[in-house]
Amino acid sequence: MSETVLEAKHMKKVYNYNTPNAFEALHDINFQVFEGDFVAIMGPSGSGKSTFINNISTIDLPTSGHVYINGREVRSMSSNEIGRFRYQNLGFIFQDFNLLDTHTMFENIAMPLSLAHVDKDEIHKRVDDLAKQMDILHLLKKFPNECSGGQRQRAAICRALINNPRIIVADEPTGNLDSTNSSELMKILQRLNSEDGVTIVMVTHDPLITSYSSRLIYISDGNIETVLEKGDMTQDEYFQKIVEINSAESREILAK
Repeated sequence: MSETVLEAKHMKKVYNYNTPNAFEALHDINFQVFEGDFVAIMGPSGSGKSTFINNISTIDLPTSGHVYINGREVRSMSSNEIGRFRYQNLGFIFQDFNLLDTHTMFENIAMPLSLAHVDKDEIHKRVDDLAKQMDILHLLKKFPNECSGGQRQRAAICRALINNPRIIVADEPTGNLDSTNSSELMKILQRLNSEDGVTIVMVTHDPLITSYSSRLIYISDGNIETVLEKGDMTQDEYFQKIVEINSAESREILAK
């Protein structure tokens, strides 16, 4: 069996804790990600999926329970330790790219290494290798606003991969892309997962985007409602199952 690289045990998240306005956004979540997984997280608006991914990826901390990444319990670390641990183990891809417009594409990709004081020759080698892999080598001297959305998202992927993280966390990575660029991006992530063994945890609202994953976690009202494994299904068969789950959950919400 593959190694567990991320695990949540009895994870709860309560906002406005110990106040009359307390709201429990996540209820007793138990969840595992194995090395080489490609997990998609779906759910209706307000279901807790963003809270979920933030709390399993050190962006936020759960109110109670435990989150383990590569065997380390996140809540036991200091803020400085979490920052260092995040840099060493996780790569992030966001919907709005999070590139700095005042820096070139090269500088944006290299930033995590520059902050870690990595040797300049090593930085150039790593950036060039990834940029070539993502077909943006010719864009490294340009600024983000001189590049297309798809090109900027490829740069964001390069930045996420630059430290060779064990886990990529992607939050609506195709949200600002058209259908062609979305498809290209998902093929890149799928290739990184299947060929390079990169573990990916991704939030999305789109069944078609989810169909590139190997496992679906469907969240509703702060609970994991459904888990669907792709297994031996074709992508089209998997997609149809995902659509069925979304339709059934939507009908239940409307019936409430």
